[in-house]
Amino acid sequence: MSLETCENATGIVVVIDVLRAFSTAAYSFASGARSIILVSNVEDAFLLKKQFPHAFLMGEVNGLPIKGFDYGNSPTELVRQNLVGQQLIQRTSAGTQGITRSVNAHTLLASSFCCAKATAEFITQLPDENVTFVITGKRPNGWGDEDDACADYIENLIMGKNPDTETYIQRVRESTAGKIFINESEPDFPASDLEYCLAIDKFNFVMQVERENGLYAMKPVTV
Repeated sequence: MSLETCENATGIVVVIDVLRAFSTAAYSFASGARSIILVSNVEDAFLLKKQFPHAFLMGEVNGLPIKGFDYGNSPTELVRQNLVGQQLIQRTSAGTQGITRSVNAHTLLASSFCCAKATAEFITQLPDENVTFVITGKRPNGWGDEDDACADYIENLIMGKNPDTETYIQRVRESTAGKIFINESEPDFPASDLEYCLAIDKFNFVMQVERENGLYAMKPVTV
């Protein structure tokens, strides 16, 4: 499914954003963050900052950092931070949109290659339900191929197969979005981000989203 249709998804819904929202989120958790509240627009993020003054704002609009936010949408930036015990508020153009629009999901997960295997293992432990992948980057002209690759990889793992990771890495590198990160004239899309996003199965946690007091709160669950 895409952002336009994910509101119809039921059962287990896996929202995928490889480049870069849910890779950045995974590195945030690895740096010690305790939870991330996911929102659809910048205004909501700033309003929540008033409610949670100690939370950090993280995200982008059209891939670019947001004025007034503490962090952009870059794993390179987050991997060097000490976020132990911190709460973050994340807004992105694709990933967080998929979460906030998947209103009929029974089990809601965010994923990327960094925690793909953990996501698959978590799903296999759940009661049998239909699994829907939301390809948040899907647009014409090849956009979203990197998210499709991640969905294919997780699906193969769920089916008990042993997929060749290099095949998927190459798909991401050759994707429309992936090629942006090899362009040195794009400083907001560093090549290091691509490498961090391609660290397949680096983390042993799944990122589960629960609705808490009307908010979408994501936390790491070790598998």
